[in-house]
Amino acid sequence: MWPIVNRWELEADPFAELQRLHQQVSRAFDGGRYVPGDFPALNVWGNADEVRVAAELAGVDPEKIELTVSGNTLTLEGERAPDPVGEDDAVYRRERADGRFQRTVRLPYEVDNEKIAARYTNGVLHIDLPRSETTKPRKIQIEG
Repeated sequence: MWPIVNRWELEADPFAELQRLHQQVSRAFDGGRYVPGDFPALNVWGNADEVRVAAELAGVDPEKIELTVSGNTLTLEGERAPDPVGEDDAVYRRERADGRFQRTVRLPYEVDNEKIAARYTNGVLHIDLPRSETTKPRKIQIEG
């Protein structure tokens, strides 16, 4: 029996597994410090007319988030400030990543840059990316 393959998996980053392995090895040599996966965590879904993205960005100032779209590629960039730790404080666990981040995701089709909408609510960035009219399938009438 053939395995079920999601079309999103076919377009995934071929180096993702290597990155995960690198993170696990880094964690082993970093005193057990948690090395998170890709940040921010993303959900991407949609239909024939629109793609929606939700990015988990708790603790990130929305003024410091930059979104760019080029063709069918969405890029999120920004920075999360570190938690203020005093000189006399002992850190017992550090799992929340801080610093600069960049995530790039390939969308299933080109979007209309003029109609993109983004809103930041409760630490989640929601992005609505309507499909470009020029990339929508068009039924061709056959004369005969």
